[in-house]
Amino acid sequence: MKNVIREYIFITIGNILVAAGIYYFLVPSNLAAGGVSGLAMIIAEFAPTLPIGLLMLLMNAVLFVIAFIVLGSNFGAKTIYSSLSLSGLIWIMEKLFPITQPIAGDMFIELVFGILVSAIGMGIVFNQNASTGGTDIIAKIISKYMHLDIGKSLLLTDLLITIGAVFTFNVRTGMYAMLGVIINGFVIDSVLEGLNACKHVEIISTHPEKIKRYILDHLSRGATIYTAKGAFTDESKEIVTTIIGRREVVRLKNYIKSIDKRAFMTIINAHETLGEGFKDIDQ
Repeated sequence: MKNVIREYIFITIGNILVAAGIYYFLVPSNLAAGGVSGLAMIIAEFAPTLPIGLLMLLMNAVLFVIAFIVLGSNFGAKTIYSSLSLSGLIWIMEKLFPITQPIAGDMFIELVFGILVSAIGMGIVFNQNASTGGTDIIAKIISKYMHLDIGKSLLLTDLLITIGAVFTFNVRTGMYAMLGVIINGFVIDSVLEGLNACKHVEIISTHPEKIKRYILDHLSRGATIYTAKGAFTDESKEIVTTIIGRREVVRLKNYIKSIDKRAFMTIINAHETLGEGFKDIDQ
């Protein structure tokens, strides 16, 4: 139950960032940088009386069934919550904290800040095995079955919308939107990589049992011990190997330093770790 609550808290935090990036940076400059939000901006250009948040809500409803059927009920339920909350957050910002003109007055600055803020938020949402709805659902399907990074998958799905922005607004705005889609894809992948990055640690020490117990009891992580023979000394020694988070590396290093200053450690970045104790392998 605690994990479920934690997931929804992070989804909400991510949606706040996405909503702020869209409404305060992209919308005022007509930067339809892909997604349902971009499509909603294009439609709103022809029907200005329709709120962007409402348009997003209606279009997302069409894709919810697909999410449940193809990606499962867990993903579908969290995506529904994420989509509804994102639309609601943008609607709240429109009503309570309205903006009538671009903040900076510079389209490039608006694009960069809008994409960075919203992409970070989307990365947080994707990391909880959810999406903000719309084309994100299609991107998740592409990522699952074509084994592409989610950011690159989203880039593919948003190309048509940015082409629509060229014809709806103007070539300059459409090209900015295209640039935004490209930045968005790479930033999302970078955020996900940073959130999921772990460290693969190997330790050679005269106290392998103590180190193993510390990893199990204090870091709540697993460990593997195997025997290897040193090429120089021709001696057999036990090597402790484990996968831990970045913060846990500092704690482990300090502990090893306190019991064996002659210990030998190698620390390697693990791009992604799947399985028990980490991200589910089927996500």
